[in-house]
Amino acid sequence: MKYQAVAAQLEQDLELDTPPVHISYLDTPPKGVPEHPGGAPSACTFWAEGRTESFYAPLAKHDACEIGAYVMGMPPEGKVGERLQETLGMFEKIEYVGKGEAAVIPHNLTAPKFVQYGPLAEASNPPTVALIFTNPANAMVALEAASRGKAHPFDVPVTGRPACSVVPVVLSGKAPVAMTLGCAGFRQYTEVGKDKVMIAVRGDHLEKFASDVHKIREANGMVDGEMARRKAAWSAGSS
Repeated sequence: MKYQAVAAQLEQDLELDTPPVHISYLDTPPKGVPEHPGGAPSACTFWAEGRTESFYAPLAKHDACEIGAYVMGMPPEGKVGERLQETLGMFEKIEYVGKGEAAVIPHNLTAPKFVQYGPLAEASNPPTVALIFTNPANAMVALEAASRGKAHPFDVPVTGRPACSVVPVVLSGKAPVAMTLGCAGFRQYTEVGKDKVMIAVRGDHLEKFASDVHKIREANGMVDGEMARRKAAWSAGSS
């Protein structure tokens, strides 16, 4: 019930048109949750499917995307490692990434054995991470909420490629909330529109984040009203 309430609050305050997704790293398969019937071309494909149904997948079902597998913590060795080097070599050749850029890609130091995905509202235990797909205007509200109470406002990580690296960013302990603008693969595999960005929230920070979002949403409503008043007053004075 706790995460059902948190999800409902976030959906309302951030005006979401798809529910938040939870990602839960596990050592054993979750009871009562079906295993994904097949693999997926990327880890972020599971994110998209998790918006509408709950399931889990063992680590091995995440290796189709060698970059995503590396970000999840799979050692860059064997066939996955070979494909990773080939892909990164190709990316450097076409100047999509610069030399040495791959070495600083955020990644988990240890890979999970199993991963559960599903709507946040269906989470029965604290998830590892929650993912929120929203438009830039509401992403601004989320970042304002994430900055609330900080000595340096807006000190919130904003990442680009690969989009999946936003998960180890929030799990690193440096910041419990981060945003990714989304890479080309993210757009292709998730089919999330170009008008959306993704917010990642560490699981143990979800309740505070939802509370801060609600407070910032209310404050934004008052600011909107004041800006509308000033705009109308300016227009009246200029006419």
